[in-house]
Amino acid sequence: MTQTKKIVVGMGELLFDVFPTGKKIGGAPVNFAYHVGQLGIESLAISAVGNDELGREIINILREKRINNIVPIVAEPTGTVQVTLDDKGVPSYEICEGVAWDNIPCNKELVEVAKNCCAFCFGSLAQRSEQSRNAINLFLDSMESGDKTLRIFDINLRQAFYSREIIEESLAKSNVLKINDEEFCIVGKMLGYDVEDFERGSRYMMERYGLRMVILTCGEKGSHIFHKDGSSFLPTPKVKIADTVGAGDSFTAAFVASLLGGKTIEEAHRKAVEVAAYVCTQSGAMPIIPEELKA
Repeated sequence: MTQTKKIVVGMGELLFDVFPTGKKIGGAPVNFAYHVGQLGIESLAISAVGNDELGREIINILREKRINNIVPIVAEPTGTVQVTLDDKGVPSYEICEGVAWDNIPCNKELVEVAKNCCAFCFGSLAQRSEQSRNAINLFLDSMESGDKTLRIFDINLRQAFYSREIIEESLAKSNVLKINDEEFCIVGKMLGYDVEDFERGSRYMMERYGLRMVILTCGEKGSHIFHKDGSSFLPTPKVKIADTVGAGDSFTAAFVASLLGGKTIEEAHRKAVEVAAYVCTQSGAMPIIPEELKA
């Protein structure tokens, strides 16, 4: 699937991850858009920030990192997340509610962008509020239908900010599911598929919801891509981990950018593994990817 001068969009949460050592810009859809852009594909982040110092700081960082964006200023405060890391660098999150990214405006600009979008990445977290859920669904409904576009549901279960209804509605509007092994078990118990057999459970979802593929990451145990013509598995490289924040987002970004660049699923999978492994060696979700990894 080669890109034809259309854009890739990540839409949802935009915030500061607050670590014990300080704060860093984050939010899965924005991380995704940033890494897609680094890999040579035109990308756009859509979210919202507050009329406050944190919001102004985020806007400046987006500009410095050259992340194209539609990020209006709304009445609610800019989002923050308290992040703690275990001894393996794996994060846990305490996510503030009633913040700017819960209130992404629905407008004609979203419709026009959606018409020119070849790949759209969204999750469940930003759909915890009706306003942002409506904006995401407006975008999805305004995209070209069929196999001309990728609609990636990067499920991203956080705390209790999800429901069966939101997950099933999102799956029905997607054609690619990105999920990790912990989420696979949670969703499997919810939807009634085999959580012990990754391939059987993934193909159940592909058939039930009309998905083209399932991207399943299993941390240090490796990653799977299940698709209609087969499957791909790659082990996770052993690297010195700084933290794993944003690694999954970079994996999805590299996979999508490679597919749009004309690579096979297997080639795209390998690039995704390489990029995500590098991100794990760096602090925060948005490190600069080395030139040799961009090739």
